[in-house]
Amino acid sequence: MVTNNETDNRYELRVDGRLAGQLAYRLIGDVIALVHTEVDEAYAGQGLGAQLAKFALDDAQARGRKVSPLCPFVAKYIDKHPEYRVTVR
Repeated sequence: MVTNNETDNRYELRVDGRLAGQLAYRLIGDVIALVHTEVDEAYAGQGLGAQLAKFALDDAQARGRKVSPLCPFVAKYIDKHPEYRVTVR
């Protein structure tokens, strides 16, 4: 389950109640800069990073925010999912 921890400026992914991954961001005006994705080694290779990226991009779209994908992982995710290229920049 992914949630937006607005206090710490990060999207958090929990598995069985344990923090398994996070995507840190910064708010700059109406732009959300996605800066760093991290997934616990125990969960590597299970697609959790993609879940974080999708949640963050969907959340930004729902809030009408522009996105600056500073994190290379998120930039690659956008490249593979053209539906985000149209509305998220």
